[in-house]
Amino acid sequence: MRKFFGCILLLTGLSAVAADVPAPEQLVRTTSKDVLEVMKKENLSPADKRFRDLVEAKVLPSFDFNRLTALAVGKYWRQATPDQQAALVREFRVLLIRTYSTAIGANKVQDINVKPVKMADTDTDATVRTEVITASGQPFPIDYRLLKTANGWKVYDVAVEGVSLVTNYRTSFNQTIQKDGIDGLIKALVDRNAAQPAKTSAK
Repeated sequence: MRKFFGCILLLTGLSAVAADVPAPEQLVRTTSKDVLEVMKKENLSPADKRFRDLVEAKVLPSFDFNRLTALAVGKYWRQATPDQQAALVREFRVLLIRTYSTAIGANKVQDINVKPVKMADTDTDATVRTEVITASGQPFPIDYRLLKTANGWKVYDVAVEGVSLVTNYRTSFNQTIQKDGIDGLIKALVDRNAAQPAKTSAK
């Protein structure tokens, strides 16, 4: 799922929305340019603390990590206590951020083509299909699934070249839970995050 993390930055806080463009599409289309410009202007790299700050401030608000984690854990989510659920969300969030910060350097995103979204005003679920252009010149598709919430549109799944992030993690998460239980999954995530600390620079 490396390419997913290389493009997660393309989803940030929703800016002004054109009346004739669906909000989910506008979320991707108008803000991807802003984030890419910031990265290029300030010459940010994954090793720069400012890069992580950009992710924290701009990218994370666009994701529903509670829903994303619940879907990834699958049928075992309801078996988890509130404390276990909170721990799973926290550790999964850290995992995604740190994996992304490491992988972004391998995907030099140059541009993104957002395909028009057709949806009714009453729709509360939407898929935004995009084509990401990298420095290698080899484009690849990224599809974002968003849900309309009380706090606006939020991403709850991403498919890279047809592979769902939720489905991908659900398989490995379920295997760990079946073997070591929910606490075992939490420990596995904690250990993985501790083994791959986010890098910072002295800038």
